[in-house]
Amino acid sequence: MRRRDFITLIGGVAMSWPLTGHAQQTTLPVVGFLNSASADGYASMAAAFRQGLKDTGYVDGNNVTIEYRWAENQYDRLPALAADLVSRRVTVIFANSPSIAAAKAATTKIPITFLSGDDPVRLGFVASLNRPGGNATGVAILSGALAAKRLELLRELVPHARTIAILINSDFGASGRFQSDVEAAARALGLAIQFLQTNNEREIDGAFNSLAQARADALLVGPGPFLDSRRELLVALAAKTAIPAGYETRATAVAGGLISYGADVGDGYRQAGIYTARILKGANPNDLPVVQPTKFELVINLKTAKTIGLTISESFLLRADKVIE
Repeated sequence: MRRRDFITLIGGVAMSWPLTGHAQQTTLPVVGFLNSASADGYASMAAAFRQGLKDTGYVDGNNVTIEYRWAENQYDRLPALAADLVSRRVTVIFANSPSIAAAKAATTKIPITFLSGDDPVRLGFVASLNRPGGNATGVAILSGALAAKRLELLRELVPHARTIAILINSDFGASGRFQSDVEAAARALGLAIQFLQTNNEREIDGAFNSLAQARADALLVGPGPFLDSRRELLVALAAKTAIPAGYETRATAVAGGLISYGADVGDGYRQAGIYTARILKGANPNDLPVVQPTKFELVINLKTAKTIGLTISESFLLRADKVIE
């Protein structure tokens, strides 16, 4: 071989190396992240999901790629967003509670992990909690099933309450069960209740404006990603009207809400990230039991209570898992 031919051959091999590296980058597994809320409202939840991936060995942009699809609380967009992820042949799809049905309808082959606010067996998403069957498994935080307990806690916190207003997002699938459970609990407690539809920010403003007319002594905020993603607005309006209000998530109490009771939604997203990573490593969704919360947290914001002039008994405070002062 002549020296010039040898140099040309080496140069040709060297020139091919970057192309090979680029080809390897395109083979990263892709996770489709399908969510009914907005990127701004649920940034902390997306971060918790990525943490779950990281805890199990996957880092976005390093050895996995995440494709985000946010419906911006427009649930009618979910089927098209799910179909788009399927057309891109993602490796796994994660879906939050309102998005699960769209993801399930879009594919029976691509594995799906989910975070459900209600019983996924009752909703038909899995065959059983221990053996999900099909292509889906995930986390069930059962937010819609805690309605009665949240109402009881709010009544105990505000013992003089006779009428309680309830904010409800009817677009959220678990709201039907939540409403019926609240009605049953209210009858047992001898409370009058008034449901106020809050499917957008305009309706949230209208609901707070009508509290005086409803003569509400306290407020209970229903479950779901839309209301949870508007936690700062809800907290601000509750403070402005000085009404004692109960919420679903710890994050809302931390943001200034008076009281919350429920599972840690952020940890649910982290657990879903862990399951997603396990599927990326080869696990079958049918072999991964649906994760259920082992603890429901009671969080009290004592600073907020003092601001609205509400005195909370020492015995009630002692029952709290966290008191924010």
